[in-house]
Amino acid sequence: MSRAEPRAQAHAVNATGPKGGPPPATWWWTWGLLRSELSLTFRRWRTLALLAVLAAVPVLVGIAVRIETRDGGTVGDGGGEGPPFITQVSNNGVFLVFTALAVTLPIFLPMAVGVVAGDALAGEAAAGTLRYLLVAPAGRTRLLLVKCLTSLTFSLVATVTVAVSALLTGLVLFPVGEVTLLSGTTVPFSEGLWKALVIALVVAGSLVGFVAIALFVSSLTDSGIAAMAATVGLLVAVQIVDSIPQLHAVHPYLFPHHWLSFGDVLREPIYWEEISKNLGLQALYLAVFGSAAWARFTSRDVTA
Repeated sequence: MSRAEPRAQAHAVNATGPKGGPPPATWWWTWGLLRSELSLTFRRWRTLALLAVLAAVPVLVGIAVRIETRDGGTVGDGGGEGPPFITQVSNNGVFLVFTALAVTLPIFLPMAVGVVAGDALAGEAAAGTLRYLLVAPAGRTRLLLVKCLTSLTFSLVATVTVAVSALLTGLVLFPVGEVTLLSGTTVPFSEGLWKALVIALVVAGSLVGFVAIALFVSSLTDSGIAAMAATVGLLVAVQIVDSIPQLHAVHPYLFPHHWLSFGDVLREPIYWEEISKNLGLQALYLAVFGSAAWARFTSRDVTA
């Protein structure tokens, strides 16, 4: 089945009702399109391959740490580089969740999200299905909203995939038990799992701004490959700028600058200041680039 065929079937139902009757309510049309979009997204081999790669990263990290510590050694040299909890992986497997998220967040997670979100609109245009979708009664605004919600859902699923893979790997390779937080407080294993869930949600929230940027880029072109390449290229460029000390004045305004603030969840009490800055910045990027994507998408001339 081609990409256009399920679109045609969904549109036939949405435009006339399930049995040829009057069109359903707008909210039902939107929900039906969202379900269709989610189903198509998570059934694509590309999406499954991205999730498989993300799931493999914690396994590789866990094996590497296991090999390095098998003779009683420690991870790192204690020089303060990298996440402060990475040295705790060999003592408690739950720390592999935090380490895996820290490893994948700078590049792997946003790259996967960029591929899906960058292809959201441009891929439809390249396949020739965007014009057909825009005939539907919900209009461009709701279609853009559905694309955004689908990309955000993938972002959450990708983050949870990394966390679950890391947790299972940590349970297999390392001992587990009470969790000693960065502040020195020891909490039960159950509370450690709860903090892992909070961290996963914070990490997913950290990608909201990047999703908005990717959708905006996707609205500018009719080439899915060009949109994905531009999105990933922008990510790399911003990461480079964020690592140049001489440009420290602009660092707080870059969308990835506060990404690793989720480590503050591992304190008692939780330090919310940096996390709030991070989520607030993501909300700002969502508002700015979401509005830009809406302005571009609702005014563009779709001819394919």
